[in-house]
Amino acid sequence: MCGIAGLYYPAMARPVDPARIVQMSDALTHRGPDGSGVWTTAGVGLGHRRLAIIDLEGGVQPMATPDQGVVVTYNGEIYNFKEVRAELEKLGARFLTDSDTEVLLHGWRAWGPSMLDRLNGMFAFALYDSDRRSLFLARDRFGVKPLHYAELSDGAVAFASELKGLLAHPLFRRAPDFRAVEDYMGLGYVPDDASMLQGVKKLPAGHFLLLERGKPVPEPVRWFDLDFSKRASGKQKDLEAELVDLMRQAVRARMIADVPLGAFLSGGVDSSAVVALMAEASKAAVKTCTIGFDESGYDESSHARLIAERFATSHRTRTVAADDYALIDTLVAAFDEPFADASALPTYRVCELAREKVTVALSGDGADEAFAGYRRYKFFAGEERVRNLFPEDMRTRLFGTLGRLYPKADWAPRMFRAKTTLLALAENGEFAYPKAVGVTTPALRQQLYSDAARKALGGHTAEQRYTDTMRRAPARDGLDRAQYADIQHWLPGDILTKVDRTSMAVSLEAREPLLDYRLVQFAATLPPELRIKAGQGKWLMKKALEPYLPRDILYRPKMGFVTPISAWFRKALAEDAAALAGSKLLASTGWFDLSVVEKLAADHKSGRAEHGRTLWQLLMLERSLARLFA
Repeated sequence: MCGIAGLYYPAMARPVDPARIVQMSDALTHRGPDGSGVWTTAGVGLGHRRLAIIDLEGGVQPMATPDQGVVVTYNGEIYNFKEVRAELEKLGARFLTDSDTEVLLHGWRAWGPSMLDRLNGMFAFALYDSDRRSLFLARDRFGVKPLHYAELSDGAVAFASELKGLLAHPLFRRAPDFRAVEDYMGLGYVPDDASMLQGVKKLPAGHFLLLERGKPVPEPVRWFDLDFSKRASGKQKDLEAELVDLMRQAVRARMIADVPLGAFLSGGVDSSAVVALMAEASKAAVKTCTIGFDESGYDESSHARLIAERFATSHRTRTVAADDYALIDTLVAAFDEPFADASALPTYRVCELAREKVTVALSGDGADEAFAGYRRYKFFAGEERVRNLFPEDMRTRLFGTLGRLYPKADWAPRMFRAKTTLLALAENGEFAYPKAVGVTTPALRQQLYSDAARKALGGHTAEQRYTDTMRRAPARDGLDRAQYADIQHWLPGDILTKVDRTSMAVSLEAREPLLDYRLVQFAATLPPELRIKAGQGKWLMKKALEPYLPRDILYRPKMGFVTPISAWFRKALAEDAAALAGSKLLASTGWFDLSVVEKLAADHKSGRAEHGRTLWQLLMLERSLARLFA
């Protein structure tokens, strides 16, 4: 895995100082500690930091064709590069290395932008074509690898894997965008269609951007979309067999590496399935690692140990304290923008543990979004069934009235939070689901913001992008639309950002076989009753894996990396929460009513209310702002 950065002048071929490219690339050294490279010509400069994985000697970047006509800087892996290479060789291409990078050079000359359809992998790359005087930026289907870009005051378009690569350029101007703060407070992350800094854009997942000399910077072009509108037919056993075969192909493709390789093993269904298929394909013991917690309520290490013993893996476990909040500043530095998914703390720790023995680790990420594994899908599907029983006007009046009368109990387990459910049933699904997936509610955000901040938003809300996406989704029912929206927003903005930044922070390449696009496309065709059945998410996937995994792994309640942030703000971090109300930095923004922040911290500490996640958001926001505007 690598870090890329560069400059391109679309208006005219201005000289590019190689030292400037080095400066931007060196900000990404953690992504590529094994080497660096710079290539410049009039009007363009490409930089690269390398984490060597395949063809350790020949895969040096930026890589050019012998005539220097096409040059690429690339972050990622093309898992089917040998098949694509064979196709190109039949067309007359001559390869000088065994690297997957070279496939991009010859693929561009043979097919142009349509080469993306042939690639199975995770990637973000910049490719310069001297004949066309163009720069082609592209990102993989689901946004596993990131790519930021911005237009600078001298007319250049700067790009980099991470925001810190842009920040390293002296002409980059740092001005905050409060709309992104609203997005962050609503969703818990800054989504891919927003940025904390004005002028910064993120190339969306499944999109490319073609910059051409003499033309204005265009909008990105979508080259991939997922279709939930089709339905698979066939017997259940046949679908199970097809599912396992696709998983097997995906895992084996991601086991190709010229460096030590292993897997994260949480003891959940997804990582256990990946390890089972790795063990099936490997002659040697699979290297696995697990993070355990010193409090049983958060610890899954015994389940991971069961899988490790079943498949005779070379397994390591490290126990960390459940109050392991010492990483806060490390995470702030890794993410650049505020990021409030507290599971980033244990994710960082497991990446750190893996890196001690391997350079590449396979994870189980992606299956929950593809196969409907989150509990919120089960609840939403149930709500949709109820919505369909009533005419809209009657439903709105009936459940709206009941919801307003029912007492508020946000502190209670979800099954007792009838007020939330009743109010959700009063709304259409495309309005209700975005609130279910959010963090700080719209009502609480309105209380938190100052009058000036509310006015500055001009009606913009974090949830609107979800509503718009669900409305235009290629889908048949509400569950389809919810999953589609999560794959467009939650997956790249939260899950994949978390894995990319924490793994790259320790120079580890993480690979997600359950996000193989063929597997996800198959999952999107499954009828809803094969995704959620008898209260079980990922139903067909679990049935298909019964020959591989124990039932108490397959059917135990989903846990995931749970972090006790609410407890922290009542004990160890209580003073930090209270200090937010007196933060000079937050006060200087003019965004928040700090008297409301003070009340949130006090009510939470006393147990009168539950505001742990919102306080965590505010803490991470303050720390991130301190770094961004230092």
